[in-house]
Amino acid sequence: MGLLSFLRSRKQKVTGSKKYLPGEVRKVVRILEDIDDPETGLNVVEEGLVYGLTVEGKRVEVFLLMARSTPECHFCRMLAINVQNRILRDVVEALKKEGFERVKVYNELGLLLAEG
Repeated sequence: MGLLSFLRSRKQKVTGSKKYLPGEVRKVVRILEDIDDPETGLNVVEEGLVYGLTVEGKRVEVFLLMARSTPECHFCRMLAINVQNRILRDVVEALKKEGFERVKVYNELGLLLAEG
């Protein structure tokens, strides 16, 4: 049993509730399930980073929980920023690749973090 294996058990809860989502939202969730957090190896949906989606035609807004840990440590802060930037880049690229024309990614405070 790995250190973060308790997070993997959440997958059943997340995927089980997907059947109640509208089709276009389900499509976005499936795309996001292919994006891994480089720090933990879990996908961003399993990990609980995605807490909101808005899909309107070819436009999508993704709301991510991007809280940083250990704000006192400057080295840790730089690592967290690099991980966050990688996740943001991967989210925008994956959704654009699937045909979404306008992609916006926000944090838990509603601040725009990435756009494509």
